[in-house]
Amino acid sequence: MKRNTVKKVLSAAILLALVSGCAGEVNRGQSGAVIGGVGGALVGQAIGRNTGGTLIGAAVGTMLGYIVGNEMDKADNQRLTATFETGASGQPVSWVNPDTQRNYTVTPQPPVMQPNGQPCRRAEILAVIDGRTERTVTTACRDASGQWVLQ
Repeated sequence: MKRNTVKKVLSAAILLALVSGCAGEVNRGQSGAVIGGVGGALVGQAIGRNTGGTLIGAAVGTMLGYIVGNEMDKADNQRLTATFETGASGQPVSWVNPDTQRNYTVTPQPPVMQPNGQPCRRAEILAVIDGRTERTVTTACRDASGQWVLQ
């Protein structure tokens, strides 16, 4: 691929990253997709030395980058689910996400049975994000397969 085309692909990827950032908080899946797409395009160009190789590399890189980035978001969700499952009622459970440096403290309440027999738990979540403390109260209920699902 011509050097001019490579510059256009890289410029488009950078523009996409900036526009995504302006549209609100970008999740790690989106960030991973952009980074993976750029990296894949460069690898595809280096291997294939043509437009087809670059496009295939960009597509594969975007997909893999999204998958890896999205898994990082799931780390906090897994901790939250574990707190609903095993957290002692009224006892806070805290952690720091090593990737985002966000602090979370979740205080689960005792389970309550719904009229349909479904157990649910409320929890207060305190999150420190960029120095600001945000408080929310949420409820999770067990689904038919026994998994806690936020309501």
